Amino acid sequence: MRLIFVRHGQTPANVKGLLDTRVPGPGLTALGLEQAAALPEALAGEEIDAIYVSNMVRTQLTAAYLAAARELETIERPGLREIGAGDLEMRGDMASVRVYLSTVYDWTGGNLDLRIPGGESGAEFLARYDEVIDEAAREHSTSVVIVSHGAAIRAWASLRATNLPPDFIMHHTLHNTGVVIAEGDPEAGWSIQSFMGEAIGGDSVDSAASGPAGEPA
Repeated sequence: MRLIFVRHGQTPANVKGLLDTRVPGPGLTALGLEQAAALPEALAGEEIDAIYVSNMVRTQLTAAYLAAARELETIERPGLREIGAGDLEMRGDMASVRVYLSTVYDWTGGNLDLRIPGGESGAEFLARYDEVIDEAAREHSTSVVIVSHGAAIRAWASLRATNLPPDFIMHHTLHNTGVVIAEGDPEAGWSIQSFMGEAIGGDSVDSAASGPAGEPA
């Protein structure tokens, strides 16, 4: 089973460096739409059985071009939403971003009971995300695209991949429309085949303003 994770395109909050995790959230910037439009060509060589999105607008807009090109209906699952910022929502100061990211990094080190202030714990995040991944693996036999969010994708990859060290996401960026590919299954485990730290559409749709959720420590 092949999971093709795609981070959503750029949003206005990404440009401002804000922790914007509340559902349904904003749409995409002009650059974000350009990034989304590059997905069909960038993934042209991939066999795709289904396209999953979260209940946040930015993932749905990002997936729209690919879904149209493949003549597929997107499958919306709230469990794929971004890790909630809780009391840190819409903050962009360095101290707040550090608390958010360091909490997620602690999860990958095994402290899943730790909770983002006013938000969810690592165990709660992992349970809801795993539920969708398990469904995708159960319902589809070859490969699926999962359009999700920067912190969520990086955290899940570090927590569930058998071939990544726990501190991997502390040192690896996932830009808007960056791709992470995993292979395996829920029983045997998942192995990360590639982790891209740049937008898959190339330089013309890359951006330094990807927001704090996709950045390393």
